[in-house]
Amino acid sequence: MPPAGSPGANFWRGALALVVVLVLLATTGWTAIREHDGTPGPYAAALLAWEKGSIAGRQLPDPDDAPASLNRFFRSLSTAQKDRLADRYPLVVGNLGGAPVKLRYQANHNALLKARDVERERVSDERLTDQGRHTAERRLHRFESLLRSERQIIAFDPTGSGRAAEVFGDLERARRVSVVVPGVDTDLLSFEKSGEPYSAPAGMARALQERQRTAAPHVPTATIAWADYTAPTGLGVEAASGHLAEDGAERLDRFVDGLPGSRIALFCHSYGSVVCGEAAGDLPPRVTDITASGSPGMRVDHAAQLGTRARVWAVRDKDDWIADVPHMEVGGLGHGADPVAPSFGARRLSAVDAIGHTGYYVPGTDSLDNFADIATGSYEAVNCATSDPGCLGVTA
Repeated sequence: MPPAGSPGANFWRGALALVVVLVLLATTGWTAIREHDGTPGPYAAALLAWEKGSIAGRQLPDPDDAPASLNRFFRSLSTAQKDRLADRYPLVVGNLGGAPVKLRYQANHNALLKARDVERERVSDERLTDQGRHTAERRLHRFESLLRSERQIIAFDPTGSGRAAEVFGDLERARRVSVVVPGVDTDLLSFEKSGEPYSAPAGMARALQERQRTAAPHVPTATIAWADYTAPTGLGVEAASGHLAEDGAERLDRFVDGLPGSRIALFCHSYGSVVCGEAAGDLPPRVTDITASGSPGMRVDHAAQLGTRARVWAVRDKDDWIADVPHMEVGGLGHGADPVAPSFGARRLSAVDAIGHTGYYVPGTDSLDNFADIATGSYEAVNCATSDPGCLGVTA
């Protein structure tokens, strides 16, 4: 290899990095690529029905219309008409930014009832393999859990491995809204976990909401577990590349744009921080903070390149294996610079007592306390990393 500073040094450094990444992919089974059969799912079928539908002689709006436009449409309807749409087109209404929040809860409850009935039939379907019936049973249990009366499901799609988003707190009255964006292996079956609750989206969001209530009981808050994008499966090529993050970013931007609440903070874990990095430049100004935990990178070399006015925070505990992943981008693989590196320019947070890659939302950790302080605007209470004692200087 040429000596540092010579014309060929950068080329060889990049080539070596690419070899390292490819060796990792080959030796750890990271080469699996998701297969899609192209079969239209329940949500696609629901959209087709919606396009042909009407209410009181009026054509239904384009689901891709701006949330403000969709909100005006729903405000023009009677309660009975809204209920009719939620019953007739639950998968569309339940995922429609701009639709009233409680109507989305109602619609997704209806959609979950239908999805549960489908899985009940599949559990005893002899045409399926044993594995197919087992998966159906697991999905049935998940849908039954999401159907509990206290659950507030603001997005749901049973297609494929499935997507969902759940609200904790009163979203309609919240002045500050937090959105938890999870990483790899996130789908309906992993949306919540009884054994390791704080490693799953629902457990992360619930823990953050509870900590906010304790830390700032006077601040009306709501927290959303947002698993409404197609996340990579395993540590494969999908996780090392950015195409799923790009798709997820478009969905996240649209979701955030349709949220009520005056201020919004994003809490992005692992591959979720790649999604947030891609989304950052198109987020509305009321997104005040973006926090990356256990991040493989945010697709930029410096926080200023994210194109957002939001404050950018980063945290990684000392036991997180993500530190050993090459923080670079070579040939479309990798996600760029390390967000906790001083040169990245993020405000670095303490993660005392957090253990491992999925330990950031465990109660009693500095990381969760910091997330709650950021979410409630209590910046003066934030604990900086020892390597960044000047990470504050923030006003609400």
